[in-house]
Amino acid sequence: MDTELYKKEFEEIFIQHFPKVRTFAAILLKSEQEAEDIAQDIFVKLWEQPDLWEKNLVRNYLYTMVKNHIFNRIKRKNIESKYLYSQINSHSLTEMEEFKDPLNEIYHEELQLLLKLALEQMPDKRRQVFEMSRFMHLSNHTIAEKMDLSIRTVEQHIYLALKDLKKIILIALFFIKF
Repeated sequence: MDTELYKKEFEEIFIQHFPKVRTFAAILLKSEQEAEDIAQDIFVKLWEQPDLWEKNLVRNYLYTMVKNHIFNRIKRKNIESKYLYSQINSHSLTEMEEFKDPLNEIYHEELQLLLKLALEQMPDKRRQVFEMSRFMHLSNHTIAEKMDLSIRTVEQHIYLALKDLKKIILIALFFIKF
């Protein structure tokens, strides 16, 4: 195929479909930036593989590509968030120091900063209960006695703290570029 003709055909497809693909992705993701990234990724793939769009099946194929791309991205983020969430649930900050893999050191520092900022945003009692539970390794019964709370209230504070942390981690992962 002639290079100029190839460019012209691709440009027509891009102009016609890019805004629709971006809008479709934005509706599914509820994020303009993520939608823009996905639309760009898809059109890069189309540029690199002209056989995908030369057969006039591009419209249906584009929407399938968008759904698959979004599904894969969400799946990857869920796996990462489950891992990070499990790390927060099962390790204190000092135990997390053991993860000194050079490739993960920056992520580790960011996770610690994220945890610290999240804890600072919590109501005082919730933060205190959570720190006593996760960092001081005190039982719910001991925390309840020390803070003059019911065990159920301690459990509720821990539950809400973990819920807050999970939301913050998911939001942070949402903004990480892949």
